[in-house]
This record gives sequence, structure tokens and C-alpha cells, in this order.
Amino acid sequence: MRFSFLKVAVCVFLVLWGSIYLGCAGENIKDKDNELYREIELFSDVVTIIQSDYVEEAEPKKLVYGALEGMLSSLDGYSHFMDPESFKEMEIETKGEFGGLGIEIGIRKGVLTIIAPLDGTPAEKAGLKAGDKIVKINGELTRDIKLIDAVKKLRGKPGTKVELTILREAEEKLLDFTIERNIIKLKSIKTAKMLDKETGYIKLIEFQEKTPRELEGKLLKLKNKGMKALILDLRNNPGGLLDTAHEVADKFLAKGKVIVSLKGRIPAQNKVYKSRGKRHFLDFPMVVLVNEGSASASEIVAGAIQDNQRGIILGSKTFGKGSVQTVIPLKDGSAAKLTTAVYYTPSGRSIRDTGIIPDVEVALKEEKELPEEEDVFKKLEEKDKKKEKEEVIYDNQLQAAVDVLKGILIYAGREQ
Repeated sequence: MRFSFLKVAVCVFLVLWGSIYLGCAGENIKDKDNELYREIELFSDVVTIIQSDYVEEAEPKKLVYGALEGMLSSLDGYSHFMDPESFKEMEIETKGEFGGLGIEIGIRKGVLTIIAPLDGTPAEKAGLKAGDKIVKINGELTRDIKLIDAVKKLRGKPGTKVELTILREAEEKLLDFTIERNIIKLKSIKTAKMLDKETGYIKLIEFQEKTPRELEGKLLKLKNKGMKALILDLRNNPGGLLDTAHEVADKFLAKGKVIVSLKGRIPAQNKVYKSRGKRHFLDFPMVVLVNEGSASASEIVAGAIQDNQRGIILGSKTFGKGSVQTVIPLKDGSAAKLTTAVYYTPSGRSIRDTGIIPDVEVALKEEKELPEEEDVFKKLEEKDKKKEKEEVIYDNQLQAAVDVLKGILIYAGREQ
């Protein structure tokens, strides 16, 4: 009964799809239409063989879901199929709270790769880095793993542990990590403060719906405190919403400046985003900090600032995502996440796999320093005299940004 139903369903799909496609297509694409129709017939043949000869009776939905997963994941490292459960998990994640490690991942050159560890999460605290390749999860090789399957393995209840084997190419060795899952609460802005009397600092860790409003509020507070220069820190920011990237870049550009352009296969996917001039913050120099964990929306903002000569990009080369994905819900509660466009910086650059090259390249060198002796004793008293020492990490990239802005301010003062 199942076999007959599935066969009829596939045949009906073939007839209906062929009719719709032929009805919409012109004579010049009939050959392609016929070719695709023949390939879908091949799919129907394989389904028929599985249903008649496979050792166990196969569930129709499992077959179709498996085919959809394979079909979408074969396109690129960011397109994939989500069953209803996975789609619900994705919706929960966009609300900003879920159980997991706190890493953004993707398939790059066929290998499961960390785009960025999110600040303050178990992954970041354990020492995972952007660009790390996950070669094993709980002892199982990740060769040919689908992105959605990797997400399922990494997510889980807080308090449970995941064992990862990481290939860190820069160090030419394999590293083992055992990381305990926790509730991941995604913030938009981690830090907004004055570094000195003139230099403001904002650490933006993800592009969410609320980000533009929060950013504007932080900028106004810093200006009221005397800010004359800004460091916008996008390091290890894996991205987020395209519209949010547009609005963030918009705050630093004069009206009518190109921020990013999208190009897809059909005219409806082609779009140019420009600054709209609702509220601008133009009266101070700025440095944007980036690294290999800066991806997607972060690269859009950095590219817009760089190409419009609004500020200086400092740090190391960004991840190089350069494409836009659209989530398309399906009628049974599942969804297809599909790459629908490639984006270009204002000067027309595509950054796919190449990333944004900083104006000033500064590699991160972490130097751990112990606090002053009196601070150590204070910490011991606060923690019931537990034997522990707090480490302070010197951030040479941040210091370089401060130095660049100080130079700009001094030069501007001399010109007046």
C-alpha cells in the first residue's frame, strides 16, 4: 500500500511539476526542462527499487527527507533541509536562548568548520577558535556530515558534555576538548564603554532585530560622555540578519551611500541597500576590529565602512562568507534554507572565500599578565580565600586601534 502511494505521488509530482515548469518557461529552456524531468524520473526509479528490494520496509517520509537533505547540502556549505524539529530549534535560536556550546559552524571545502565561538559561551571559554575544523564529535568522524546533523549533535541539555577533536591547521596538530553544554543566551551588544577620555568602545557580538536600537542608545550615551572616536569590535561576530547589518552600517554613513548589493538568479533577488539618513553618527573617526571569526553581516558592515572610506578596518582577514540564505517554510512544518544571492561590497567586491582584508593588518598576540599583588589578595578575600589567580589578557589589536585613533585625533587637532 505504501509502495503504491509513494509511486503514484512521485508520478503526480512529475506531471504537475512538468506542466507548471513548461507553462512558465519559454522555448529556449525546454531542453533544460526535459533534462531535469529525466533526472527526476531517475529519482522515481531509485525510490521504486528501494521500496521493492530493500531489506526492510522504508518509510516514505524518511526517504523524501533524506533526498531533500542530500539535494540541498550538495549545493553549498550553507544550504540545507530542516525537518520540523530542526526548524523549531532554529526559531528558538533566533529568540536568543538555547542549550549548546555557543559556536557558529559551516561546511567549508567539505569540512565542518567553526565560523566563530560566541563570546562568553562554553566554546569560547574552552579555547575553540574561528577556523578550527571539527573532525570528530563524541569520537565519531565528521567526514561528509550534513550541517543539520552536526547541529543536532552539538546541541543538547545544559549540563551534558560533548567531546570534540579539532584540527587547528595553524598549529599543525589535533586537539581534544570536552565541553559542557550550557544555556546560550545570545546578546547583541556585550560591552559599551569609554576606554579613555576620548575613545569609545562597543563590542557587537551578533546582529539581531534589536541591535540597531540598542546600538543607537549606546552611541548616544558614549557621546554624552565625551566620545571623540569609536572602536567598533566585530571580532568573532558570526553575523545575523541582513536588514540589521544594513541598519547598523546606515548609522555611520551619510545619506545615499551604498552599503551592500545582492545578486541572484532572478531580478527579484537583486537589490541595492543604501543609507537612508534617519540618524547619523558622522562626527568622529572610527576603527572597526575584525578577525577570521567575523562573518556574514559583520563583513557587510566592515565592507561598507571600508569602501565608503568612513573608517579604518584593523585586525586580520575575515571569514569570507559572502552569500545570503533564505529560510523557506514548507507545508509539513519543515523548511529549506537556501542560498539565494551573493552579496557585494559598495565597490563591487565579492568576498566569498576571500574575506575582507583589513586596512591595517595586526595579528592577535595574547600575553597573559597577572594582576597587581594587592588585587590578587582582594580577589582571594572576595572568594573566601580560595586559591585562584585571575588572568588579565593584553589585547594588542585593541591597543593598536586605540593608537591609530589617537594619531588621527592629534593630526586633526593640529589642522584646526
